[in-house]
Amino acid sequence: MDATTPTEQHRFPCDQCGADMRFDPAEGVLKCDHCGNVQAAAGERRAPVLKELDFEAAIARRLPEAETEVTRTVTCTNCGAQFEFDPAVHAAECPFCATPVVADTGENRHLKPKGVMPFAVDEKSAHKAMADWLGRLWFAPNGLQEYARKGRRMSGIYVPYWTFDADTKSAYSGERGTVYYETVTVVRDGKRQQQQVARIRWTPVRGRVARFFDDVLVLASKSLPRKYTEALEPWDLSALVPYQPQFLAGFRAEGYTVTLEEGHQDARQQMARVIERDVRFDIGGDQQRIHNIDTDVRDVTFKHILLPVWLAAYKYRDKTYRFVVNGQSGRVQGERPYSAIKIAIAVVIGIILAAGIGYLAAQQQ
Repeated sequence: MDATTPTEQHRFPCDQCGADMRFDPAEGVLKCDHCGNVQAAAGERRAPVLKELDFEAAIARRLPEAETEVTRTVTCTNCGAQFEFDPAVHAAECPFCATPVVADTGENRHLKPKGVMPFAVDEKSAHKAMADWLGRLWFAPNGLQEYARKGRRMSGIYVPYWTFDADTKSAYSGERGTVYYETVTVVRDGKRQQQQVARIRWTPVRGRVARFFDDVLVLASKSLPRKYTEALEPWDLSALVPYQPQFLAGFRAEGYTVTLEEGHQDARQQMARVIERDVRFDIGGDQQRIHNIDTDVRDVTFKHILLPVWLAAYKYRDKTYRFVVNGQSGRVQGERPYSAIKIAIAVVIGIILAAGIGYLAAQQQ
């Protein structure tokens, strides 16, 4: 890393009192919690076409220096999450696992985000959505439900993602299966009977399919289980706007820990699944066998984007439970704790009900 490159500071002091302003998702403005002053957030809030970057140029490190930035980050020693730290803060908890962390002097050069999806759900709404979600989990411990409802504030995190575009052309070979029926004679209970039996006639086939992939989405973070982040989908990427640090005021931004190369491999796997589906459709028939798919991938471009997530990490009886809320739609996902007492009560009630039904059935006989 070039030590002479200055670290970007995303701070926006209020022009009336000097306190730090934050981005307010409800109103789409910068707001000062100290004096109530409001300022318009810079940048377009409509959804323009975001500039794509050339993948091969990035791998060869031929991108302009303006496409990179240096930020002050801290890495959690427990979960490995890497996120930006407020310059005035020296110790806090990791928003991903609630582990205490201390800020160091580490700086990280990385590709700048091209787009950001500003928070549309505020903290109050996200907290209510999480509490409602927990309330529907009957087997969750009451103590955790109560702690979550009255617990500390949620953290607004911009989670890093890669998107990939690519033009693909695939040549394939395989077989098309056509179902037909034959009449056969079988013996049942000493009697000869005729019945229809399904057969498959296989025909060799070859062909080509083509598809342009637009914005294949790949999570660029390893701090949260993918099953949680995938459960937050879908994202409406048409709401992306050009990256402006004003949208990050009052929030944290996680640094990507999945490299561009790793993200591309993930995207290729997603593309391969879609191409296989296209091939099966192109083969047609009742069943398909695919022997080989040879795909030519060209004009690969990418973007680094930030998507909004509200995050709560609660420690309850020495165990950390994490909950995530989609900052665009309010969709909730998280770990499902279970109460042994509630499960035992449910089992006992089930036994009592079964015994009662059995008793009534015996009386009727």
